[in-house]
Amino acid sequence: MPTCFNLSTVSRLMSLLRCRLYFISSFNVKSSDYNSATFFANVSHFNTFQVAFGADLDLLSNNSPFPKAIEVCLKGMVYQIRDSLFQFNPKNWPFINEAREACRLLRTTGAQWIHERKTSMQKGEDVPKDILTQIIKTAATEKNMTEEFMLDNFVTFFIAGQETTANQLAFCIMELARHPEILDKVMKEVDDVIGMKQEISYDDLGKLIYLSQVLKETLRIYPTAPGTSRDIPGDMTIDGIHLPGGFICLFNSYATGRMEKFFKEPLKFDPDRFHPDSPKPYYCYFPFALGPRSCLGQNFAQMEAKVVMAKLLQRFNFSLVPGQTFDIQDTGTLRPKSGVICTIKHRKYKN
Repeated sequence: MPTCFNLSTVSRLMSLLRCRLYFISSFNVKSSDYNSATFFANVSHFNTFQVAFGADLDLLSNNSPFPKAIEVCLKGMVYQIRDSLFQFNPKNWPFINEAREACRLLRTTGAQWIHERKTSMQKGEDVPKDILTQIIKTAATEKNMTEEFMLDNFVTFFIAGQETTANQLAFCIMELARHPEILDKVMKEVDDVIGMKQEISYDDLGKLIYLSQVLKETLRIYPTAPGTSRDIPGDMTIDGIHLPGGFICLFNSYATGRMEKFFKEPLKFDPDRFHPDSPKPYYCYFPFALGPRSCLGQNFAQMEAKVVMAKLLQRFNFSLVPGQTFDIQDTGTLRPKSGVICTIKHRKYKN
């Protein structure tokens, strides 16, 4: 969906993020210790609702049912994949009912938003050039795309569009805080490129090369979607290994990203692996999967992560609160178990 990720999307995303970061900066005047995972989850919800779907900001209130619904849906998906008998255990039935209600909420919301957007488009009204509009336009050109298929696309982006990006950013903060020399280098780049500007232009994003390297290295060690799968329609042989047709092949990006075979000192956080002049890690680095069925929101996710980190580094200094673990929690997506608790302070600029 390349038309969704143009210059107007960047501009709109930046204006919305400025509001969110202003709120956080005001909040931290009273409380300097902040859960990074929670903060980034809120920002990602904000971006997905507003930039991708043009939804009302009231959905982001503390009473919003959507964060919990998304969490329950992800848990349900993991249980179903990892335990084929999960649904037959009576002890699990209360959770299954909860998961069904969560799915019903997301799909009902999606149906309502799609209907409202389609009505506006039919009336010739101006509508945002966002993900929702693109889903509807694509459906109009493809005969086999039903209303249910549109809802599937909506729910997929709704869930994946916030959970994975939020976790990536939390892991990124964790590693930057643990490697002050890398933090200093990326902060200097942000200062050199955007300085004190409120708006980040599309050209600015292209100049934040080291920040891109940091974000890519974060996904190598902590791929928030730790794997993907592909159907094997017929028998095939790859590198001398026979793969029978009719099966599903699983690919583990968490494992390949930590293998000495592909990456020297794989557990070392080293953004220079992704320097423009470094060899490209083909087929062993795939945080968004590969091929024609790779993640449909990867462009949006990468742009969002870059914008959020650039604005955060421009405005704040942060350090990790001692005593927390750096363990990984697997909830279908990978997330920091501790939440990455940081002490956040406003940066002081010299005139």
